[in-house]
Amino acid sequence: MGWWQISTDTLAESRFVVSALSETTACLIVLAKGTAAHPGERQWLAAHLPAYRARLAGDPITALLVRSALRPRYLADFVTPAPTGEMNPAFHDELAQVREWPADQVHTDLEVALDGPVPDRLHRPDLAERIADLLEWIWTTAVRPDWDRRRRIIEADIVARTGLLGQGGWVTALGTMSPGMRWLGEGRLQTNQYDYPPRDLAGKRLLFVPVTPVVGWLCWTADRYAVIYPCSGVLAERDPVPVSDALGALLGPARARVLVLLDTPKSTTQLVALTGQGLGSVGRHLKILLDARLIRRRRAGRSVLYDRTPAGEVLVAAQTR
Repeated sequence: MGWWQISTDTLAESRFVVSALSETTACLIVLAKGTAAHPGERQWLAAHLPAYRARLAGDPITALLVRSALRPRYLADFVTPAPTGEMNPAFHDELAQVREWPADQVHTDLEVALDGPVPDRLHRPDLAERIADLLEWIWTTAVRPDWDRRRRIIEADIVARTGLLGQGGWVTALGTMSPGMRWLGEGRLQTNQYDYPPRDLAGKRLLFVPVTPVVGWLCWTADRYAVIYPCSGVLAERDPVPVSDALGALLGPARARVLVLLDTPKSTTQLVALTGQGLGSVGRHLKILLDARLIRRRRAGRSVLYDRTPAGEVLVAAQTR
């Protein structure tokens, strides 16, 4: 198994961040695999996979590069640079890391990913630029138009994850992050099931980066390490919340959306992230729904969570049939 040695100082200074480049890279991985993990992802693939395949069909060098760099057990490092650590960096600022990757290091990364020689056709200096162009195209056509919704899901996952951290500590927060990851004790974090040598993160920054596609990976640079992990299923599988015309007319569209979202317990902060509404607006909706006994409130550790009552369930079911 692979594991990292993490000091208490590194863990104390670790943070969750949002990365548009990581989200786009995750989408590239899904497109390269061509298979979906849930219905929402299947719809996205159906919309964008034909154009992706057509683009690579017209660019056989980049097609070979993608197959060589994205291996089942290993992703070439130049495709997955560690995020900068800023909370919301600009996509093109992050992408610059890929464009500036030295050509000789790109070939070394490919040798590691392939566990063997690099194909002759990939002995050229423009490989990092090609991957960067492909990522920019995916961002422009398939991610940026939906980025506001994706970012709300990511931010809601960060809220949920920090809630787990407050309730059960790092053991709980890390144990549900991705398959094969768990806290081993004595400063050791198991990162996967593969037989990789351990890494000592002393003096490094540690970042946790959620993405909405159901993929994940590890990456690092000289001064920072990152765990890219899929948002929790309840959030990531969610299509834009359907609110029937009848329920919207009865409660108002914004309040109805809050009620529909509360099929599972969520905090006020999660609802703000998922709906895009302001904290004051969400708070007013929750108070009205509480007074109407359509939702209930309970405390979980330091968090206050809301979910639907039986009356709320009946109302939503009746208006969405």
